Amino acid sequence: MIDLSPADSSIASGRAAASGTPTGYLPTRHGRLDFSRRTAIMAILNLTPDSFYDGGTRLDPGKAIADGVEMAEAGADVIDIGGESTRPGARPVSEDEELERVLPVIRGLRREVRVPISIDTYRSRVARAALRQGADIVNDISALRFDAEMVGLVAAEKVPVVLMHMQGTPRTMQAEPRYDDVVREVGDFLAAQIRYAVEQGVERGNIIVDPGIGFGKTLDHNLALLRGLPELASLGQPLLVGASRKSFIGKILGTEPSERLEGSLAAAAAAVLAGANIVRAHDVKETWKAVRVADAIRFGVGE
Repeated sequence: MIDLSPADSSIASGRAAASGTPTGYLPTRHGRLDFSRRTAIMAILNLTPDSFYDGGTRLDPGKAIADGVEMAEAGADVIDIGGESTRPGARPVSEDEELERVLPVIRGLRREVRVPISIDTYRSRVARAALRQGADIVNDISALRFDAEMVGLVAAEKVPVVLMHMQGTPRTMQAEPRYDDVVREVGDFLAAQIRYAVEQGVERGNIIVDPGIGFGKTLDHNLALLRGLPELASLGQPLLVGASRKSFIGKILGTEPSERLEGSLAAAAAAVLAGANIVRAHDVKETWKAVRVADAIRFGVGE
């Protein structure tokens, strides 16, 4: 059964133990992410037939591996591989189907690139198999809520984990999402899930948080979260933001996903300047350039 409640609703308790700022780097089994004076880029490598932007383009494992290599060469710091669409209204696929999609690509890509690989899944069985094939990070859209065994796996394997906020499930999340104060409520949720993870043995230094742009949020909610990133950064964990080509950009610009590159780059730059440590993107080459300029403004890179 899926538990949609956070482990604890006290933002104070979750933040009391936080260090205030990330250490500046995140070690993984295949290199470390260094965001002490730069923002890391997480490349999106979807292997699904129905993802909202690139669905169906990488059904052949060889094509997916080649695309992953190209992403690494374009500047990706980590490659995030997903075998199930989490677009609004998406239906879940079986574990076996998810495994069939992701494992050959992880195996092949691990031989070709030296950057860390992330597995985008909320299932512990998929995460365990992916880690055995060479993945380094677990990116869990449920923040450890959908599979009771996930927290124990992450704790035992001592790997980084992304805890993301989502209201509802992918099938229901856009059915009239409501908040009294979206930044505070997302912050409360993430603080609670950090506390839960640590209590279950996950090392605090291995926890990344993600406000879940587009996951159970309206246009106004998404914009408020982007403006409120400094408050979420106060949780003291590396902050990941994924706004690439999402529907809120389309609502602002009146465009389809294929025409949202410029809006995605603007959102990525805004996220960097507001405190993001990692940005998740479809368009690695273009995002790398935008983020480097934003980093120069934020950190004084090149001075």
